[in-house]
Formats: sequence, structure tokens, C-alpha cells
Amino acid sequence: WHEAKPSTETTLTTGPADEDLDETVSQARRAFPRVTGELADSIYMDADWPQMALDLLERRGQIILHGPPGTGKTYLARKLAAHISTGAESALVQFHPSYSYEDFVEGYRPYSNEGSLVYELKEGPFRRIAREAAKNPDRNYVLVIDEINRGNLAKIFGEMYFLLEYRDAKISLLYGSENDFELPQNVFIIGTMNTTDRSIALLDSAMRRRFSFVEMHPEVEPTASVLARWLAARGLSPEPAQLLGALNARIPERAARIGPSYLMPADADVTERRLQEIWTHEILPLLEEYHYGEDLDIEREYGLAALRSRLAAESGE
Repeated sequence: WHEAKPSTETTLTTGPADEDLDETVSQARRAFPRVTGELADSIYMDADWPQMALDLLERRGQIILHGPPGTGKTYLARKLAAHISTGAESALVQFHPSYSYEDFVEGYRPYSNEGSLVYELKEGPFRRIAREAAKNPDRNYVLVIDEINRGNLAKIFGEMYFLLEYRDAKISLLYGSENDFELPQNVFIIGTMNTTDRSIALLDSAMRRRFSFVEMHPEVEPTASVLARWLAARGLSPEPAQLLGALNARIPERAARIGPSYLMPADADVTERRLQEIWTHEILPLLEEYHYGEDLDIEREYGLAALRSRLAAESGE
């Protein structure tokens, strides 16, 4: 059966059946635009993969892009958010160990009022975007949560856990600012998660059930081809992509492998001097931490000279 939902989101004709009411409300939100060739080219992927991610987001309401560092999770999340909304309709927050419900949803904040300390209930980014979305049901609002796994998710989301799964339900908020708060259907959440810091398996089951997970791994398409496409688009040598492939082939743990964005600087400078600089000061320190306590010569195992020697041997040169 269909429960008629009173709504101010759209104007209904008089006397519709319950099924017609649900259909009219669902049509109030603007459907996601299809992935364009321009968007696909800007992220150096074929259109099929980002389209799959957007279809999943539109159906579930919230997804998490997960993978090792440097795989472009945050960059892609922002691109997808911009594609389905305007700049004013998307926001980005970053979780960290000190982040709380009061920061994310709402909480009391002190301010000075004529010499007296006064506490006022202030909205967090989640409440603000939900409020704006309720006012404009025909628009899509996207909240990007960077490093979502670094926060205490149960503490940060609080009763919002419930609304992530039951969008048509209403609840009372912790501080009593609203007794029938409802998460609008046109609010979408894209989280990013670094699997080097925390495995998906360590997330509580409630969070795993409410989010769909999309992997971005250096050795899995489309991420595996991103660096080669980026180099080709700029007319640069394919060697950095070959070196990255050889490097990841030697790293035993899958979650510790290196993403392509380390070799995609904003100025597109991948000359020999810059390549040495990136390898010595950005990539090798990561591997030193990974092999901490082991008697391993990191430079001999993962250095540029060693990798080039192996690539030359494999090619018969």
C-alpha cells in the first residue's frame, strides 16, 4: 500500500490516487544528467564508469568512493557533485577524529552579547544543505564528505543514520530544534575513504548497509588507465605510467599500492628532475612507512633506477 505523504514540495492536482501522489512527488526532483564526453575526458575515463557511479548514487542516495591514496577519489567526487548540481547546491566537509554531531548536524555555539556569554543553536553543513534542499525540491543537492572514515561515524551522524535508510520518515532531532525533521529526497552524499587507513570491513554494519561502495584501485579500471590517458592528452612520455605499474607490481599488499595522482602534478611537469623529486620525497616515504621495522632497502627495491632496470630486462633491451 502507498501512504499519502503531505508535502509542500510540489503542487498536486485535486483528488489523485495514492499511487499518483507518490509518482508526482518523485517527479519533483530533477533527474541526474547523463555523463557527457566532456566530463569523461576531464577525469580521463570512459563514460561508462562515472555513469555507473551516478546511477548508483541516484538510486541509493549515498555512495562511498574507496581505495588507496592518490587514486583521485576526492577529485572525482567533486566532479560528480558539480555535474549533477550547481556550485551553490553542493558542499564539501572533511571528517577528522575531533569532528562531532554538533559540527555536522547542529549544536550550541557560544558568542559574546554585550559582555555576556550566550549559547545559540547553530546549524551544521548537513542541516543547512537539507534546509535548502527542502526549499528547492526540483534541484539536486550534494554533500561531499572527504575522509569519511577518519571520524567517529556513529557519533557524527547520530539519529541521521535512520534517515539515510528511511528518507520518507520523520524524527526528532537531538537538541529539539525540530520534532519532525525529514531528509529530503534531493539530498545526495558522496563519501571518500582511504582504505590504507581503515578497511571497509572495520566500518560498522549499519554504515555499510546504508552506503554503496565503489572501488577506485590503481590496478583496476578505470583508475589503472588514468595516468596513461593523462600523459597522452599532454603529449608526454608514457614512462611514468610504466614505472607506476612496475612499482605497484612489487608492493605485496593490495591496499598499499600507489595511485596515479602522485604523478599528475598541476603544472604537468614530469621531467626527470621532477620525477626524481616526486619519487624521493612523496612515494618512497610512503613505502618506508609500509615496510617499517623490516630490513629492506627501499631505494634498491622501489627506486627509479631499480624499476627502470627491471622494465628494460622485461622488454629485452
